[in-house]
Amino acid sequence: MAHLYRPRPPLAGRRDAAVGTTAPRRHAVLGTPLEGPYPPGHERALVAMGCFWGAERLFWRLPGVFVTAVGYCGGHTVHPTYEEVCTGRTGHAETVLVVFDPARTSYGALVKVFFEAHDPTQGMRQGNDVGTQYRSALFTTTPAQAELATAVRARYARALEAAGYPPVTTEVAPAGPFYLAEDYHQQYLARNPDGYCGLRGTGVPCPIGAPSA
Repeated sequence: MAHLYRPRPPLAGRRDAAVGTTAPRRHAVLGTPLEGPYPPGHERALVAMGCFWGAERLFWRLPGVFVTAVGYCGGHTVHPTYEEVCTGRTGHAETVLVVFDPARTSYGALVKVFFEAHDPTQGMRQGNDVGTQYRSALFTTTPAQAELATAVRARYARALEAAGYPPVTTEVAPAGPFYLAEDYHQQYLARNPDGYCGLRGTGVPCPIGAPSA
C-alpha cells in the first residue's frame, strides 16, 4: 500500500538540547559512556531500521561493540524532540549509534546484521510503524563505510529480487549530526524486557563479500 506524505514546513529546532533529552551518562547494560570518550581506534556506525528500541538491542549484544545509543539523524531540525520527529517535519530517522572496535568486529558484519534484521524494501515504514522516521538508512561516517554500504546494498537487492521482494529502499548517505534521544528511549528493552519490538527480517541471507569486509 502506498503512503502519501504532503510536504509541510520543516521544524527549526533549538540551539541546545531540549529539556529532558540529556541522555544517561552510562549504558544501562554495558556500563560504558554514551557520549564518550570512546577508546582510540574505535569507529562509529549509524543505522536506521524502524523503531530504534529493538534495533539498539541487536547491536549492544554483538562482540566488539563498546557502546550503543539511540537518537535522531538524517534530517534538518537541530536538537529535535521525539514528538517533533514523529510529526515527519524534522527529516530525521530513528537511528542507533554503534561504537565498535574494528579489530574485533567489522563494519561489514554490522551491515549484515542491519540488513537481515529488518525489511529494507518497505520505504517510509517498517511493519506497522509508518512514517519517514522509520525509513531504512545507513548513515556513514567514513568513505570506506560508504563504499561498503553501497556495495552490500546492491548485492542484497539482487538477493531479495531473486526471492520475490520489491526494490531495496535503504538510503546510504553521509552522517550528519546525531542527536541523542530522550533518557527513557535509551536501552529501552533492557529496562522494559517485554516492551515493543517491531523488527522483522525477510529471512534472505545478506552477502557481504570477504569476511574482512
